[in-house]
Amino acid sequence: MFVDKQLAKIHQIETERLKLQTRLNTEKSQEERNKLGQFATPPKLAMDIIEASKGLIRSSEGIRFLDPAFGTGAFYFALLKCCSDLHLNWARGYEVDPHYGNETVKLWKATGLDLRIVDFTKSNPPNFEQDKANLLICNPPYSRHHHLSSDEKLRLQKHAGQMTGIKLSQLSGLYCYFMLTSHSWLADDGLACWLVPSEFMDVNYGQQLKEYLTTCVSLLRVHRFSPKELQFGDALVSSSVLWFRKTKPSMNCKVEFTYGGTIKEPKKRRVLSIDSLRDIRKWNHLSDVVGVSNADDTIDKSASPRLEDFFHVKRGLVTGANKFFLLSPTQVSEYNLPTEFLTPILPSPRYLLSDEIQADGAENPILKRTLFLLNCSLPERSIQFDYPPLWEYLQWGIRMGIHERYLCRHRSPWYSQERRDPTLFLCTYMGRGSIRNPKPFRFIFNHSKAIAANGYLMLYPTSYLEKAFEADPRLVRAVWEALNAITPEDLIKEARVYGDGLYKLEPKELANVSVGNVFSAQLGLGTHFTAQQMEFL
Repeated sequence: MFVDKQLAKIHQIETERLKLQTRLNTEKSQEERNKLGQFATPPKLAMDIIEASKGLIRSSEGIRFLDPAFGTGAFYFALLKCCSDLHLNWARGYEVDPHYGNETVKLWKATGLDLRIVDFTKSNPPNFEQDKANLLICNPPYSRHHHLSSDEKLRLQKHAGQMTGIKLSQLSGLYCYFMLTSHSWLADDGLACWLVPSEFMDVNYGQQLKEYLTTCVSLLRVHRFSPKELQFGDALVSSSVLWFRKTKPSMNCKVEFTYGGTIKEPKKRRVLSIDSLRDIRKWNHLSDVVGVSNADDTIDKSASPRLEDFFHVKRGLVTGANKFFLLSPTQVSEYNLPTEFLTPILPSPRYLLSDEIQADGAENPILKRTLFLLNCSLPERSIQFDYPPLWEYLQWGIRMGIHERYLCRHRSPWYSQERRDPTLFLCTYMGRGSIRNPKPFRFIFNHSKAIAANGYLMLYPTSYLEKAFEADPRLVRAVWEALNAITPEDLIKEARVYGDGLYKLEPKELANVSVGNVFSAQLGLGTHFTAQQMEFL
């Protein structure tokens, strides 16, 4: 009867908590919450995480619970409800924002919660093991690096390094610092669970975090939610949940990767040895296998041809002010701009109705939407005397403050552009797959002299591929067909995935796409070949 009364009281507090969360959220702007990375854990997700964590608890000494980013206490309620049969020695939380913290202290006061309204990353960890948590569960603030000052990054970087010996990149989000900083707060063999963005698995700054997860602790499981099944209603972010113990990984340590569905009933499952995992650069698609398998997958480390064996990949140029520097033929005529400073440039991919761009006699692209890039390196004085219409246009840009924009003020002169030569092949920088068209990326065959802005990645053939084109021009189309034969899966494996199923490819990521089988089939090469063997085409 006593337990029933306790649970009823906890459920009453939870009802009040949900109302409090809604009220406190509405009292802050979305911009303020984004800056601080305040995205409350949905109640159902908090419950699923606690239930899964309960099955991994093995301490017979009772639970010592810590949440370094407490919010209003979604995890705490789930803990009190799901683990009522386990002894709770103490529960402690940290909340940096008094807007949420002060009200939450009052809400949970009767339960004995120790909630401190301070910055967790500025607090000192306990000195003794018995004062450290053996269960740490947290949804850390999702603040991107540009919301952190340079001094703050240096402080966090130093602090996390002191805790773990690992130096995080200053491009890391705040959640990365939280995870490493908490290392000294967790008791030996203690269990930690983190709800974090999935992006760390693929991006460069995530390498140090993955180093921590594979060398400093024993990683148990990684569950990645489908990007199309967003967990947060107020954030377009793909989420993952990680579980690990604070103990060095053993030689036979296994890590379970699950994907999609729920934590309890994922759609896909894969088990990897920790040694294999350390050698894998990207983790986002490790669970993308058909069905459910308990097998310990071995990773094929044999050399496989990559796109970089055939192309140098560069991002399209960034103007810093597209509306000023990208001009339609009508605008060119209206301002009477000299053609020698105009370069044809492709419009956004959404305006390309075909993946093959034809050219007119002047090698301009034949498109319904035609654009020209303004690019001039002459000093203003020369332009004023020799090209008065262009000088007038630039003066208008100055009055509009174009010359003071970040990229423009770092160029000399401010109206000059970075160099980009036209190329035969381009790939779209981002996209979403659909049932009608499962390919999130498009390969463009460009017969014109148009260059491209940063909505595209530009593929420049290596010297031996250029020689092959000269020897047999028919090979050009064969290569384009080979590019289009790359499977969406191979492209997505290298891409970064964001909320709502948006994929992005950086130049190095596209260059790393495996192309061996499709290129050998399309180009009539053997099944196995190297980049050097291409020289003999």
